[in-house]
Amino acid sequence: MQRKKLLILVCLLILVVVTVAYFFVKNKNTQKRNGPPKNATSVQVSTASQSNVPVILSALGTVTASQTVSVTSLIQGHLQEVYFKEGQYVQKGQLLAKVDTRSYEATLQQYQGQLAENQAQLNNAKLTLARYQRLYAQDSIAKQDLDTQIATAAQYEGAIKADLGQIASAKLNIEYGRIVAPISGYIGIRNIDVGNLVSTDSTTAIATITQTKPIAVVFSIPQTKLDDVVQPIRNGGKLMVKAYDQQGKTMLAEGEVRVISNEIDSTTGTVKLKATFNNDDNKLFPNQFVNVKLQTGELNNAIVVPSAAIQTSTAGQYVFVIDQKSVAHKVMVKVGPQTEDGKTAILSGVKTGQKVVTTGVDSLGNGSKVNIVTAQKVDTSILDSAPNKGRHSPR
Repeated sequence: MQRKKLLILVCLLILVVVTVAYFFVKNKNTQKRNGPPKNATSVQVSTASQSNVPVILSALGTVTASQTVSVTSLIQGHLQEVYFKEGQYVQKGQLLAKVDTRSYEATLQQYQGQLAENQAQLNNAKLTLARYQRLYAQDSIAKQDLDTQIATAAQYEGAIKADLGQIASAKLNIEYGRIVAPISGYIGIRNIDVGNLVSTDSTTAIATITQTKPIAVVFSIPQTKLDDVVQPIRNGGKLMVKAYDQQGKTMLAEGEVRVISNEIDSTTGTVKLKATFNNDDNKLFPNQFVNVKLQTGELNNAIVVPSAAIQTSTAGQYVFVIDQKSVAHKVMVKVGPQTEDGKTAILSGVKTGQKVVTTGVDSLGNGSKVNIVTAQKVDTSILDSAPNKGRHSPR
C-alpha cells in the first residue's frame, strides 16, 4: 500500500516538473519572438511635425553709442575743479569742471573801463559837433573843422562798438570756464587732473561722454539677402532685431533696423545695417561684440525635425527615416531655417508624421534594422548621496 502511494507521489512530482518546464520554455520563446530583431541598432527617434518657422538672418555686430562727445575746454587756463565721478551718469547741462578764469575777468574789467572812457569821449564829441554845426551855420568856422568833428564823433562810436564786442567775448570766455555736459550719458575715465593747463588745441580730452540710451548695433549682411531686408521696410513694416551674447545663447536686447547703408562693400559683397535699441537695462555697451538675429519673414506650416537628426555628407544633407518594419532609410533632404528651440525646417525629403533618427545615427546604414528606445532619465539622487557614503561624524 505504501509503495503504491509512493509511486503516485513520484508520478505527480514528475508531472509538475514537466508542466513547469513546458511553460518556462514557451515563455522564453515568446520573449525571443517579441524582442528586438537580431543585430538591430538601438536608436531614438522623433516624429516630423508642422510649425511656423521664422526666417532668420544671423550676423556679427558691434555696439556703437548713439553719440560720443569729448569733454574739452574752450579756453586756456588751469583746471580748477572737477565735479563728476568717473563712470557716473550725467545730464545734459550738468556742471562737470571749472577752469580758472581770473585772467578773463581782469580783461573784462579792462574792456569795461575802455567802454566808459570812449562813451565819455563820444558824449564830448557830440557836444562839440553840435556847437560846430551852429558856428558853421553862422559861417564862423570852416567846413573842414566841421567835417573833422563829425569824423571824431563817428570814431568814438566805432570804438564803443569794439568795446562792447570785447566785453561780450570776455564774458563768453568766463562762461566757458564752466564746463558742462553737452549731452546726457555715461562719463568715462578722467584723463586730466586738477591743476593741469587745458586749452582749445589740447589733444587730450578731460573725459568722454557716451550716450547709451538709445544705443545702436552696426552689422553686415550678404548683398544676396538685401531684398529680404529692404522689401518689408518698403511695405511700411518694421524689421525687428535681437542681440545675443557672444555665445549666441542669451538674448540681451530687442530693437529695430533704422538705417540701411546706401552702398555695397565691393570687397566683401556685404551691406551695412544699423539697428537701434532702447537699452533701458544697460545690457549693451559701446564696442561690444554681439550676435545679431534679424527676422525677415516666416515659413507657414513648415515640416520641422530636430536639428540633431540632420547629417551632412559630400552628397549633401540627409536624415534616416524609420519605416513600419523598423528599417532605417537614408533620405536626402533640403533644409531651411532653424528655430530657437533646436529644430530645422525641411523643405523637401521628409513628410509629416515620419519618424527620423535623432540618436544612434553613427551606427546606421541604409537598410539597417533598428530597435527604437526612449530616453531614460538618470537618477541623480544616487550620485548626490555617493560622496556622503563612508563618512563618519567626528566623535
